[in-house]
Amino acid sequence: MERIDSSLIALRRIVRATELFGREIRQTTGVTPTQFRVLQIIAENGFATAKAISLRMRVSQGTVTSLVDKLVREGLALREKSSQDRRQTNILLTDAGRGVIADAPDPLQQRFVRKFAAMDDWEQAMLVASLERVASMLDAEDMDASPVLDTGEIRPAT
Repeated sequence: MERIDSSLIALRRIVRATELFGREIRQTTGVTPTQFRVLQIIAENGFATAKAISLRMRVSQGTVTSLVDKLVREGLALREKSSQDRRQTNILLTDAGRGVIADAPDPLQQRFVRKFAAMDDWEQAMLVASLERVASMLDAEDMDASPVLDTGEIRPAT
């Protein structure tokens, strides 16, 4: 019983940390952690396509379109036809979008990434296997999930 309680407490702490970070980033920047991740991906090369974002985040292009629509409405991103291929639309950050990235608190997942990367290979593999097993125990292995620490829906409400 003690191990069960300890494991449930650890899971609750993870969920709680994710919820608190989501609230903090929304209050600080006005965007969700998922929208923030889209902004980060765009900022990496100065632009991105919806397809590139969907591949990176492992979500559908429709989901990315909804996320980008919201960012465009908020004045954080814009769409522009590619100068190399007029059929392609690039998504770029506005000055306000760059400001959101600059002003945001250290994302929870960035902390995780730094600490995970510092682990030995065997320890990383063990942790991934354990987390995948927990997802399976919760019947969550087939849920649509991007590599973003957030407790809300990936696709924003419209």
